[in-house]
Amino acid sequence: MARNRTLNELAAPDLNQQPLCITFHTLDATTTFELKSGLMHLLPTFHGLAGEDPHKHLKELHVVYTSMKPTGVTEEQIKLRAFPFSLKDSAKAWLYYLPSRSIVTWNEMKRLFLEKYFPASRVANIQKEICGIRQHNEESLHEYCERFKKLCASCPHYQITEQLLIQYFYEDIHSTDRSMIDAASGGALVDKTPEVARNLIANMVANSQQFGTRLDIPSKHVNEVNISSLEQQIASLTSLVRQMVVGNMQTTKACGICSVVGHPIDMCPTLQKELIEQVNAAGGFLGQPQRKYDPYSNTYIPGWRDHPNLS
Repeated sequence: MARNRTLNELAAPDLNQQPLCITFHTLDATTTFELKSGLMHLLPTFHGLAGEDPHKHLKELHVVYTSMKPTGVTEEQIKLRAFPFSLKDSAKAWLYYLPSRSIVTWNEMKRLFLEKYFPASRVANIQKEICGIRQHNEESLHEYCERFKKLCASCPHYQITEQLLIQYFYEDIHSTDRSMIDAASGGALVDKTPEVARNLIANMVANSQQFGTRLDIPSKHVNEVNISSLEQQIASLTSLVRQMVVGNMQTTKACGICSVVGHPIDMCPTLQKELIEQVNAAGGFLGQPQRKYDPYSNTYIPGWRDHPNLS
């Protein structure tokens, strides 16, 4: 029959709905199951972003699933039916692109989900972070332990022995915390078995949570005070310089005759020159030649050469 179809008929869209990648088990005729809106609001969401933790998402889903116990429906059937509603954005698109009816069990669904969003490269990066973990300067022993446990929980299959985990945790803690742990162990922590060392560290961490303080906080406050004092001094100096500049601008005025700054109007060289010229002109007008005095001459003593006793 396909050979007799026209090109338009062959190019027409397929109206048959393609099944999802998950194969849902058929329920008994007497069993009714419905995903209610209350359950939908309780479901966590996973968007497929780089910083999201797929293991945490599966744990949160498990908490919701175990709170439901419908009659005649297994937990696996609930997980397979509710899981697609927990995915958003690119994660939901990834689910829709999987081959139709390729997933039958919940373990298959989890495996594909973790392979997609928790590849081997991410496992290797977390292993490096665990091996190179260090206690921050302002971090208490309790906070450091919480960060370490969170890092380990983000990668359940980190494949690191308990002995190495204790070693990585112990190597780069503050010297004060290490000394306290060694003192509590009666010598050195390395002389204890992994189980005893783990329990001892747990007790020290609990004590740090209840009574511990950050050792670097006082020095931090001192630095903050010094910086604040320095900033105040700089602000005061800036204000003083600004006032001096404004004062100089107000007191230093330009000459009203020559527009030059540096002398008052009555001492302007231009005015002095004009006065001398006027005096010389007045002397010549009276019929007596007058000597022009140069006030800027090195030998300037007015009238000496014209004095009758000195001429």
